[in-house]
Amino acid sequence: MPTKPSGPVLRPVSDTDVRIEYHTIHGYRRAYRIAGSGPALLLIHGIGDNSSTWNEVIPILAQHYTVIAPDLLGHGKSDKPRADYSVPAFANGMRDLLVVLGHSKVTVVGHSLGGGVAMQFCYQFPRFVERLVLVAAGGVTREVNPALRFISLPVVHQLLSVLRVPGVIPGLKLAAKGVVEAPLPSFVPNAASPKHLLIDHEDMMRVLGDLADPKSYAAFLRTLRAVVDWRGQSVTMLDRCYLTERLPVLIVWGDEDSVIPYHHGELAHAAIPHSDFETFVGSGHFPFHDDPERFCRIVIDFMQRNEPVVFDPLNWRHLMTEGQRLDEFVGDDETVEEVLEAIEDERNAT
Repeated sequence: MPTKPSGPVLRPVSDTDVRIEYHTIHGYRRAYRIAGSGPALLLIHGIGDNSSTWNEVIPILAQHYTVIAPDLLGHGKSDKPRADYSVPAFANGMRDLLVVLGHSKVTVVGHSLGGGVAMQFCYQFPRFVERLVLVAAGGVTREVNPALRFISLPVVHQLLSVLRVPGVIPGLKLAAKGVVEAPLPSFVPNAASPKHLLIDHEDMMRVLGDLADPKSYAAFLRTLRAVVDWRGQSVTMLDRCYLTERLPVLIVWGDEDSVIPYHHGELAHAAIPHSDFETFVGSGHFPFHDDPERFCRIVIDFMQRNEPVVFDPLNWRHLMTEGQRLDEFVGDDETVEEVLEAIEDERNAT
């Protein structure tokens, strides 16, 4: 007798066609993908990326929810003005779009930079947020891919103008593919190998391809310099994690992430003790690309198991008055010490 599959049943996609729509807000055109019906689910992409990164998961999630996946200002099909590309500004943009679309309650899913924006959104607009999902999120410790530190330097960006030369991007893709497919000598540790460093090369090349457009590149630089400098990530979310006390939180990370280390997920889980933590073994910075169906099952199950939080202004006031309780962190002594050091680090708290 066949066994009944565990978890939510994912029906075949039928009436969940994804539409790209536009709204002009404060004079700037904002693009977003939208599909489905029901409770609202907001998907926020990472730096240099766009809402198409969610293409494989939107049709599945849209079987249960109204899925809204914006192109952040300066990204994708949204306008790319000379504007504020800070994390708080992106959070404001998400609020404005939700207001225009008529959604006052939402579960927020943020990937990479989008994870930092999602956390900031929860802090700035707690009345909107029902649940939070952080996917390989930025803003835990300084550590980040050295290439991003390098690009943030004032003079280096001029060198990257070569991306606009025809043939450069395809050449980089072929070179990266060659490194990944080459046999690895037995004496080279996996963590130090070019293969490991290039595990996310396909997605990185896709993002680089979009930067050939001068306006996209300028917006990318402004965004990068708002969150990364030569020392690493310059914005932290850990100092305000305690505000999620009543908020259902899910953390998802690939254990081979070459952009933001997997250990950051463990530290975020330690700082948010009530959070669920899901590891995608063998995945890099884009776990929802490696196994989109599993990713959707995890998100849907998380939402079905956790009732949406109802904002309580008295509790919010109490939390902010009392501040972070350091004895609430979980994990071994070394992990807790790392969290404390990251919170005390001299970085911007936005």
